[in-house]
Parts: sequence; C-alpha cells; structure tokens
Amino acid sequence: MRKTQTSGIGLALCKRLLAEDDELHLCLACRNMSKAEAVCAALLASHPTAEVTIVQVDVSNLQSVFQASKELKQRFQRLDCIYLNAGIMPNPQLNIKALFFGLFSRKVIHMFSTAEGLLTQGDKITADGLQEVFETNVFGHFILIRELEPLLCHSDNPSQLIWTSSRNARKSNFSLEDFQHSKGKEPYSSSKYATDLLSVALNRNFNQQGLYSNVACPGTALTNLTYGILPPFIWTLLMPAILLLRFFANAFTLTPYNGTEALVWLFHQKPESLNPLIKYLSATTGFGRNYIMTQKMDLDEDTAEKFYQKLLELEKHIRVTIQRTDNQARLSGSCL
Repeated sequence: MRKTQTSGIGLALCKRLLAEDDELHLCLACRNMSKAEAVCAALLASHPTAEVTIVQVDVSNLQSVFQASKELKQRFQRLDCIYLNAGIMPNPQLNIKALFFGLFSRKVIHMFSTAEGLLTQGDKITADGLQEVFETNVFGHFILIRELEPLLCHSDNPSQLIWTSSRNARKSNFSLEDFQHSKGKEPYSSSKYATDLLSVALNRNFNQQGLYSNVACPGTALTNLTYGILPPFIWTLLMPAILLLRFFANAFTLTPYNGTEALVWLFHQKPESLNPLIKYLSATTGFGRNYIMTQKMDLDEDTAEKFYQKLLELEKHIRVTIQRTDNQARLSGSCL
C-alpha cells in the first residue's frame, strides 16, 4: 500500500503511479475530505482496477495524526511506501533588494534555481504549542512514522519513505538550538534542511529493520505553494523569461507532472541500494525533457543523529502532555 496526497505534486504523483501500474493500492492522505473524495472518484474512473482509499489527516495537528495512524493500523498490515509530501510556506515575502543585487551577481542562476536569500515567511504557534512550519513540514510526519513503525518495519521486505525536500534547504538557516526556527525568518528552508537531517537519521536507526528513507526535490513547479509567492498572472508574464532561463537552470520543472520525476524514479528503485546522503532532484531541460540529478547533501550524520534525539525528546514531552490532559479531562468528567 502506498500513501500519498491529493493536490499539486501529490495528485500528479498519483496519476503517474497509476498510469504505470493501475493495480496499485493508493491511500490518499489529506485534510479536506470532500476534495479527496472527488479526486478518488476521478482516479478510479481513469483506473477502475486500482484500489484508491482515503484517510483524513492534518499534519499540523497531532491529534489528527494519531487518529489517522490508528485508522491505518486498523486497515493495513503493512505499508510499502509513504510519500511525505505535505508542506506549507506561509505568507512568503519576496526580498526585492536581494533579488536586485542577485540579478547582477555571478550567482544569478543559482539564486533562481534555489531561491536562496529571496524568500522570508511568517510563522505562528499551533494548538500543539509548536511552530506551524516545523510541525507541518517535519514533526507531524515524524510522529506519523513513529506511529506506523509496525506497518513499515519488515526486514524480509523493505519499506520506503520518500520525502519532498527542496533545493532551498540551507544549512545556514538551521540550528539545533532553535530547530523549530522560532527566531528566524526562513522557516521553510529550515524545515527542509531538518527533513534532510531526519531522513539520514532514520536510515541510521531503521535500515536494519527494513525501513529506508530518501529525499527528493521537485524543482520549481507551479503549484499552490509557488502561487503563494507570486500570483498566477505574474508567473504567466514571467513564463517567456523562465523558459529561456531553463536552458541554464534545470530546476524549472514548471508542471507538477515534471516535478514528480525524481519521486516516481525513487519508487522504482530498491531502497537498500540508494545512497542515504544523496538528494534526488527532478530536472527539466530547456527542450522539456525530464531527468534525474543527484546532489550530495550538505550535512553530517552526527548532527542528524542529534536532531533525531531532540525529536524523540519532544515526542516524549508531547505524549506526557497529552496523557496529563486526558487524565484531567477524565477526572473532570467523573466529578460532574
């Protein structure tokens, strides 16, 4: 069983996977059930022999994650692959000054490929008391994996985690002392670097149990995320320049279909044969041909392990808090 999402990259991924094998069992994980039901119906209409089911989950809400995990454990005995694709970039602001100076620097191609230094975002605290970008992009997925370990860890038949990371994952935007990025202005970049670290740590801790993890970048594809940076009509106006730039910068995949190239490629590989320190990049040539690039991640395994331990500590704290709240609620109910 493969678990994925229902819009943008996630939806394009579902369509590509089913186009290659229409007997797959896909489970669409999403917040909006009405949207999921419509997507499910459309996928089944195109691929009537496939199995497509739905589970409701909001990775920015840990109670939702726990409930979804419980449902999945009731439905399935194992999961072959989980695509960890959900993510947010709230209130992105374009740094016009950095853009102007970048246009006249030697790093102009790199700047457009990675958006390095161009974007800042707002952030807020969730109901769980965590930074929203961190919880949505990293910690909610981490708790989901922890809860689903019994379905994922089978040494006789490996399972795979495939994370949607980013070329925008910057070591300089991440700190172990502030891994939620509460004091910074680039929580998205920090969260994607945290994703890379977590993937490396998961391999270190779970490979012997048959669970493998890899990260991929879909490039710059026009989805709700990119439309949050600039409105659609601006992207339309920029398209001639972007198509020209694509001859020099292969990160402009532009469509969700193209962006899934690395994600689909990873699905077909033996996970135990992949290098856990490599990020797999979707790339598109100026003539529109899709291919895969590899990039060694700018991290070390010791930092990855330290980050993993911090997540375990946070998980323990969260579980204690939830248990205390539940006990207080039961006590209050018994007194009524």
